[in-house]
Amino acid sequence: DKDVLRDVWFGRIPTCFTLYQDEITEREAEPYYLLLPRVSYLTLVTDKVKKHFQKVMRQEDVSEIWFEYEGTPLKWHYPIGLLFDLLASSSALPWNITVHFKSFPEKDLLHCPSKDAVEAHFMSCMKEADALKHKSQVINEMQKKDHKQLWMGLQNDRFDQFWAINRKLMEYPPEENGFRYIPFRIYQTTTERPFIQKLFRPVAADGQLHTLGDLLREVCPSAVAPEDGEKRSQVMIHGIEPM
Repeated sequence: DKDVLRDVWFGRIPTCFTLYQDEITEREAEPYYLLLPRVSYLTLVTDKVKKHFQKVMRQEDVSEIWFEYEGTPLKWHYPIGLLFDLLASSSALPWNITVHFKSFPEKDLLHCPSKDAVEAHFMSCMKEADALKHKSQVINEMQKKDHKQLWMGLQNDRFDQFWAINRKLMEYPPEENGFRYIPFRIYQTTTERPFIQKLFRPVAADGQLHTLGDLLREVCPSAVAPEDGEKRSQVMIHGIEPM
């Protein structure tokens, strides 16, 4: 498992950031290239992008930075890999993201005043997942410094620092046959609904272990058995199509 965890953690998306053509600059803004970590958030890894473009702008023209891909504003509270798989997985690399400093799209995006907002969002997701897995027992027994270590591991891209703590959140007593419920979210490109999230046990009533297919059949049947004339959905996890 360690190899798989590492591969997921170190998944990267080559990305080209370009300033929106209507932004006023004092000299030409060169594009900026970055390898973006799939498991991180845009606002955690774009300081260099911000610095690069601010250098060519008048300070009075700079307000909150935001990003879009082909006209769709990118939600900072979605992980980077999820944004790419939802919006751009079929496009050629590098992923072309447009950078804006003006006209913040209030209707589409939440404001992100600082990295504290990202930390609060991330920790609330971790707590929600642990409530489903262990009735919140594991995360509540941790000390404040453990929560901080989880966050710093993600923020600074430190695999060992993060997994030293996350390991505890992924364990369960052998007699319990797995978590109480599997924390999952299914995001779809075809609906306005942000995501599907329901209670789903890892083990069936007869003791059989559930598979990903069982989960999809229950909560998103069109993904496995489309109706007549429907195209079968493509299912992706971390950029990979599972069997």
